[in-house]
Amino acid sequence: MTYHGSVLKKSGALLLAGAVIATTWGETVPLASAATATPSSKTTVATVSAGKAPVTATAFVQAMEEAATLAGVPFSMDKLSGTTVQRKDAALALQTWLKLESTPESFKDVPDQASFAGAVGALNTAGLMKGYTDSLFLPNGVLTQNDVAILKDRIYNYIKPFVLEEATITDLQAAMTQGKLTSKELVQKYLDRIEKYDDQGVSINAVLTLNPEALKIAETLDEERAAQGPRGPLHGIPVLVKDNFDTNDMPTTAGCICLKDSVPAHDAEQVKKLKAAGAIILGKTNLHEFAFGITTSSSLGGQTLNPYALDHYPGGSSGGTGAAIASNFAAAGMGTDTGGSIRIPSSFNSLVGIRPTIGLSSREGIIPLALTQDVGGPMARTVSDAAIMLDATAGYDKNDVATAYAVGKIPSSYTDFLDISGLKGARIGVATELIPSTKAEEKAVADVINNAVEELKSLGATAVPISIPNLAEINKYPSLSGYEFKFQLNDYLDSLGEDAPYHSLSEIIASGQFDKSQEQSMKTRDARETLETTEYKDIVLKRTQVTRESLLKVMADNNLDAIIYPTSTQAAGVIGEGQNSGGNNRLSPFSGFPAITVPAGFTTDGLPVGMEFLGRAFDEGTLIKLAYSYEQGTHHRQAPKLTP
Repeated sequence: MTYHGSVLKKSGALLLAGAVIATTWGETVPLASAATATPSSKTTVATVSAGKAPVTATAFVQAMEEAATLAGVPFSMDKLSGTTVQRKDAALALQTWLKLESTPESFKDVPDQASFAGAVGALNTAGLMKGYTDSLFLPNGVLTQNDVAILKDRIYNYIKPFVLEEATITDLQAAMTQGKLTSKELVQKYLDRIEKYDDQGVSINAVLTLNPEALKIAETLDEERAAQGPRGPLHGIPVLVKDNFDTNDMPTTAGCICLKDSVPAHDAEQVKKLKAAGAIILGKTNLHEFAFGITTSSSLGGQTLNPYALDHYPGGSSGGTGAAIASNFAAAGMGTDTGGSIRIPSSFNSLVGIRPTIGLSSREGIIPLALTQDVGGPMARTVSDAAIMLDATAGYDKNDVATAYAVGKIPSSYTDFLDISGLKGARIGVATELIPSTKAEEKAVADVINNAVEELKSLGATAVPISIPNLAEINKYPSLSGYEFKFQLNDYLDSLGEDAPYHSLSEIIASGQFDKSQEQSMKTRDARETLETTEYKDIVLKRTQVTRESLLKVMADNNLDAIIYPTSTQAAGVIGEGQNSGGNNRLSPFSGFPAITVPAGFTTDGLPVGMEFLGRAFDEGTLIKLAYSYEQGTHHRQAPKLTP
């Protein structure tokens, strides 16, 4: 195996965590501080790190052999002279073994003409041996036991063969940077999995359309990477989007036969942002037709299956994205959420799903269900991947006035909130009323969530039982999809211009080209004549006000960072027997506040359960911090065994 290039750079990274520089007068300074110190004749490098003794040459070679054996790759390294190992000698030995190309370096203490200069540059570039400071490599420094332990781990991660299943976006970028993988090869790997598990075999039936240009786009992005480096973390990364996001190179159908040939002239704003970040839109996923329900069946795509239990629903309406990402058909995906359509399928497929604050991300180019509640957001296997996707898709759009509210409220990167200790000192409100256990199906979920509360405590959080004010009143309000859909769909069809296959909901109903099980719902919506009614305006104004004020009050009264509850009060239902998710998912869309669901475990029947964190407007960063800490402290996510 040949390696070239460099791994993702971490500014100011050091070889060691916890190493120290010792001064001649006995003071010890952490390297993190010493990195900014001015070198002087009074400073020397300690030969011990974190209290560990220097390692022998034999032990160093043995450690590298163990890393190679663990990774399953060949190992060959000449015996090193001397009893201990200097950093320059380690760099030369590793360069030879890993066949790394010599690379220029800029350390003040490494002469350009030195025999080890190219090796130092190569190891530094590869992220395997960084400098002790930005300007000093200390080539004569002696490796300690702690040094070698960290180096062994880095070498293992560098040389281990690439494994597609459950690979994170960061894993994929590292593999492409190290030369183990190209974007074109990655696209083909995902296409192969879709063919193996979606089109045949267990036939998950999650993907509606594949991008015929995906391989060509990947090849172009590979060329761009080679010429000028990656645009960012999504460069060359294949993603799947729910088929109600407009794409100008594939049909956008909402799962309906009536729109099977409708190719919009423009990408949805979030799709446009993903492409600009270097992501590849690998294809479009099935959804509950027009996003009406939570079981994900459509006249165009049929019934999508749950990869954890093929006779169960995948959730909805973004169930195609949920089942596909859970099955490793792409790195991550996009869904939409009007009532719970990102979070429910994320919960049912052991995924992380983010419903952003209304206004954080543009809805332009998404086939609407109810714009008062609609959002688009990421669905991923990890919190970090979801944060990367949110970074790419959030932001102002002049064509969606709601995004003006987010100006000045979006951090430089949501990945800055990925704090493994994020739950320490946090105060989490436990909405006990939202954890029902009357029915057997509810108890199975309640058991998982109650255990998750104990896990939150063990990770440093204070769990505060709360009662949400006015909850009964909030739950009496309906979703606005029954009010707004007709008018906003007609506007969307009008935006398609003369090429629109139909120009109104009435025409679609008259055509008969839709899922007949939704006929009555469509006719009821079509019969609504106007939104200029007191009933509608009261819902828009009073429902929003009472929900926001109730949530803000209970959070302020209890000094809470977030509120948690089960994403769905029941796990995935058996296909044909109906699906109930409860009303927990309403709090986020009724208030406009953000929510993130994260895997909390599995029922005794092996069905995934999600726990939802709800926060204040535009406080996605805090939710990501809390969810990441919980995820890293528990690691509940498991890949479905049916799509190995």
